Amino acid sequence: MSPTEQISIVIPVYNSAAILPQLIARLARFLQEGYQAYEVILINDGSRDESWKIISQLAAQHAWLRGINLMRNYGQHNALLCGIRAAQYVVIVTMDDDLQHPPEEIPKLLSMLEEGWDVIYGTPRQEQHNFWRNLASQLTKIAFQSAMGVANARNVSAFRAFRAQVRDAFSDYVGPFASIDVLLTWGTTRFSSVKVEHGPRLAGESNYTFRKLLAHALNMMTGFSVLPLRLASLMGLGFAAFGGLVLVYVLVVYLVAGRVVQGFAFTTSIIAIFSGAQLLALGIVGEYLARMHFRLMQKPSYVVQEQLN
Repeated sequence: MSPTEQISIVIPVYNSAAILPQLIARLARFLQEGYQAYEVILINDGSRDESWKIISQLAAQHAWLRGINLMRNYGQHNALLCGIRAAQYVVIVTMDDDLQHPPEEIPKLLSMLEEGWDVIYGTPRQEQHNFWRNLASQLTKIAFQSAMGVANARNVSAFRAFRAQVRDAFSDYVGPFASIDVLLTWGTTRFSSVKVEHGPRLAGESNYTFRKLLAHALNMMTGFSVLPLRLASLMGLGFAAFGGLVLVYVLVVYLVAGRVVQGFAFTTSIIAIFSGAQLLALGIVGEYLARMHFRLMQKPSYVVQEQLN
């Protein structure tokens, strides 16, 4: 049996009770046609609707469907981390719960794994999101690139397949914020992507807003990258050079023209610029200190309340 015929499909669930029956029906048809060993793990991430009730009903119908109910909402990546650690087969596939990632596209990812890659992303041919969601997604991918440090970072998506042994690199990770894509880089650098279809959401609205995506990008950059600190250093160097130019200007005016540079607006502008730069740099350092504080507290990534199958 080929390793890619033994798959665990991990799906975080949040307020998707209306979609889950159709999602599992399509997964059942797809899996029963070509796979000998498989499981689907649904992680209920503190849903406020009847998602857990639907998961319980579906788990009673399918022995290969496992349900995990978290104590509260921990976020998509933390829920994924829980499901990934629970997966028992050699290939793990992650996807969203809204059927925008068609199950029928999974073989494209698996075929790329057979070529020797460790992580494969399903990059949408055309995303079914509005302008602001697409803009936020692009900004998040730029943040991914700075944190991941791999050339394929701009092709990341929630639709991914990877070898289970890659998770050994982050088996001991503990923290209130997780980024699965960054954690995967701890175990391998063999990333690739393949174009896949991206369908419209069948019911409800996306839980990722522009603000949440930007917050995720900020958390990821300050949690897994030193890029903001380097930018703060460069900003400090730039303003130091700017201050030197201002000093040269003041001295030239005094020596050549025989007068002192005057003006309340000039002085207050210089003070405001440098004060703003200092506060920005302090804010960046504060973000890093906050991340260190929460990690030293050893706050868990998630807490499981109940499991099925």
